[in-house]
Formats: sequence, structure tokens, C-alpha cells
Amino acid sequence: MIDLRSDTITRPTQKMREAMYKAEVGDDVYGEDPTINQLETLAAEMLGKEAALFVTSGTQGNQIAVLTHCRQGDEIILDEDSHIVYYEGGAISAFAGVQPRTIKSNAGMIDPEKLRLAIRTNDIHFPDTTLICLENTHNRGGGAVIPPSHMKELFAIAQEHNVPIHLDGARLFNAAVALGEPLTAFTQYTTTVQVCLSKGLGAPVGSILAGSKEFIDKARKWRKRLGGGLRQAGILGAAGLIALTEMIDRLAVDHDHAKRLAEGISKHPLLEVVNSVDTNIVLVDITRTGKDSAQFIEELKEVGILAVGFGPTTVRFTTHYDLSSEQIEQAIDKVVSL
Repeated sequence: MIDLRSDTITRPTQKMREAMYKAEVGDDVYGEDPTINQLETLAAEMLGKEAALFVTSGTQGNQIAVLTHCRQGDEIILDEDSHIVYYEGGAISAFAGVQPRTIKSNAGMIDPEKLRLAIRTNDIHFPDTTLICLENTHNRGGGAVIPPSHMKELFAIAQEHNVPIHLDGARLFNAAVALGEPLTAFTQYTTTVQVCLSKGLGAPVGSILAGSKEFIDKARKWRKRLGGGLRQAGILGAAGLIALTEMIDRLAVDHDHAKRLAEGISKHPLLEVVNSVDTNIVLVDITRTGKDSAQFIEELKEVGILAVGFGPTTVRFTTHYDLSSEQIEQAIDKVVSL
């Protein structure tokens, strides 16, 4: 099988496995795991924040951010297709007791004027706007990159109203590589940020939540409350260190593979690539085949390709480091033959 479902299916590299085996460990709840401490220090430096916290997943990182920033009854502003709204099981309401105020965006690009109008005024009839959440790259936008210039505009509006911005940067490394910018070009326009180690960077488990020291101190308690206080977590942190030091620049290969995949699929007379392919995600509209995405995915599986549905007539293909150039060419031939 050529697995194009997600960059989450990657397996740790041999070097990661060796580092995990040899990792120095201690009790992280006591702050005594040297490998986790090293990982958090490095991540905070790379993201331009005072402190960082290792969490088990991107979803947990996002939820801890909301819980730390907000109180029950508050309102947070998000893109209506954001991961936090679409793919996290309604957790912001279930755990934090906040309500989402959603804005329709253009592949994650929120209109600054719409954002300005969505922030609540000081009226007892309204919930308090206490957080704005952005996503970069934008998953449902097909891995679209939100440039720092646009983030700067939104950050300025947030500052005018004294509202923090949290960035769901699960694939922020992809955005940075795609534009040739450092991570701080993006994170300077955020209050807090979450990045995944377990997607394109290939670590088996984990994400990083970063912000001010005061924020991370509070976030650490929320992590504990959610059952995320790990013990000898350095076994996982060791892979995260390899991810941050050796796996970022190679994301450019995944991006090249995605562009090649999109180019090849476009040769099929009934298939249309509907995103700009900024990074490692290709969205394909299959409407003209007369099939729905579930049917088309089954046909792909029969010829040895795994993909995922992204709506009734849209299929998502995601490239990652476990795929070779030869497999990308094989995948193109198989799709075009359908």
C-alpha cells in the first residue's frame, strides 16, 4: 500500500529509536526528566517564547491553551473550518465551557475587518471575547500557508482589544519551510503556539505548547488535570529532539512530492486539484466521476493507495517522509488509471 492518508502515519526513524533507547530520564511531573527539559528549552528558543511544555498531542495542546486563557462562559473566535472546531470533538465546550464564534475564512486567511467586528463589546448581554485562535498551515484549506504579513494584521487588531492569539501550528514547520522563513517570523504575532512533533517531523508522540513563563506554569497544571502529567517521558522527548534538530529542512521534499502528485493527478480528465498545494496536502474534487468520496477511496484501496475523504466529493492526499519519489510516481499512475 502507498499510504497517503496523513503525515501522522510516519514511523520514527532509526536514529529516533536509538535515541529513545538511550534517553536519560527522570520524573517529568517533578520536573526531573533531563531529556524533556532539554526539549522544552530548545522548542521555546526556536519558537521565540519564554517557556514550552511537552504535551501528548496537538489536540491536548490546543485544549490546554483554551483552558489556560479562558474562563467558563467566555467566547473564542476561530475560523469555521479550523481544526479546533472541526476535529477536536467539541472539546472547547466540553472541557473549558467556552463557546466558539466562527468566521468563514479563505483557506485560513481571516478577513481582518471580520475579525474586528466579531470581537465583542463590553455589554452584559454578550460573552467576553477572551481568545482568538488561528491555524497555520490550514488543514481544511489543503495545507495553505498563512503568511506572517497577514498574521501581523490580525495580531494588531487583537492587541487593540487586549485579546490574546493562540496559534494551532500543528504544521507550522511546513509553513516556515514553504516560505523559507524562521518559525519566529510567524510566532512573533502570537501569544501562545502549539506545534506537532508527530506529523511531518516523524516523532511517534507529542506536541509542544509555548508561551510566556507565567502562561506555561498555569498550563502545566491544566496538563496534569487532563491526565497528561507523564513520568519518564524522556523516552518520547528524545525522538522529539531529533525531530526538531534533523527533520525540519527535509519537509521541502514532501512539498515537492505533493506538487508532483498534484501535477500528475491533474492529467486525469475527471479529477480536479482544488487547492494551491502550498505544502504537503493535495485536495482533489471527484465530482465529475459521478462517485462520492467513499466509493472513490475504496477504488483507490483496490489498486494499492490509501487516502481520506474530505467531504462528499473531495479526497485528500498527504505526502510525508515515509514516501519515496518512486512511490509518488506509482501513485500517480494508479490514480490516473482509474
